[in-house]
Amino acid sequence: MVVDTQVVSERAGRLGLVPLSASGRPVFAALDLGTNNCRLLIARAQSGGFRVIDAFSRIVRLGEGLSRSDRLSERAVERTLAALRVCGTKIQRRCVTALRAVATEACRRAINCDDFLEQAIRETGIALEIISSTEEGRLALAGCSPLLDAEVPYALVFDIGGGSTEIMWLELMGWGRPPRLIDQISLRHGVVSLAEQYGSDEIDDRSYSLMVETVAASVEPFERRNNIRAAVALGKVQLLGTSGTVTTLAGVNLGLARYERSIIDGSHLSVAHARLVTLHLKEMDYHQRAAHPCIGYDRADLVMAGCAVLEAICDIWPFERLRIADRGLREGILADFIDSLKSTA
Repeated sequence: MVVDTQVVSERAGRLGLVPLSASGRPVFAALDLGTNNCRLLIARAQSGGFRVIDAFSRIVRLGEGLSRSDRLSERAVERTLAALRVCGTKIQRRCVTALRAVATEACRRAINCDDFLEQAIRETGIALEIISSTEEGRLALAGCSPLLDAEVPYALVFDIGGGSTEIMWLELMGWGRPPRLIDQISLRHGVVSLAEQYGSDEIDDRSYSLMVETVAASVEPFERRNNIRAAVALGKVQLLGTSGTVTTLAGVNLGLARYERSIIDGSHLSVAHARLVTLHLKEMDYHQRAAHPCIGYDRADLVMAGCAVLEAICDIWPFERLRIADRGLREGILADFIDSLKSTA
């Protein structure tokens, strides 16, 4: 992705973006508006990459009720606009020179999304770009690919979102070279959509099993056309997950008193331990899950849906462990910005 200076100039009037020629120091912003979260990273370009100088994350549940109505609700839009206003203020304060703000599954599905996009730019100055599931997967991969082991020939990378789950099948091309995408699938099963369909606060064994079976049925055609299971059995594939689900499971497994990204990002979690943590969470009620320092009330009703997606993946493919990425789409956008600087240098 090349920085479009015309687009940057057009948005500058609303957000106060600083022309690169005037600032002399590139400051990039990446905004990811998903079905469940609104996340912002602001970073300054530096030698070899970027340094994050500000960040923001808020659960907005933009896709709440979307699976039943195909519309963004007024309350969800209000919550999201409030978060976008905070993002706009941070973008101005940090003298951002270039911004890419993307929206994913909720906006892809909602029949009233155009109205929301117009309201967003009118009230916050942020022009959201609805990206395809393919582009969403590419950006997530670009953000977390530094965690892939170049010594293992293949990788399965997944991103469990609020409204969808992206799975990518990759061939590693050696040190210093980007992985080759062999195949990709976008499942219309995320933590919000599954929770709304099968339940959220209290999950019985039958509902949980139905979630696992639903996801597995959607993944199986992807397995059949790629025969990934055979390569996994031979030890030729690594598993990398980027989502709140996997970071939560890793934090719970380690018994952290509070979530710490520096400990979780890049860590490994055995599939056996992930299944034990899942069983432990299933035995809790909503309030017990909410009280856990690595879950909280905002995620307590969604965590079991995420566990079901992960369990379906691990049922289909016999991995022994997965690597945890607390990074993804936003970092991918920032990586694109840095690459664009290198190409024009």
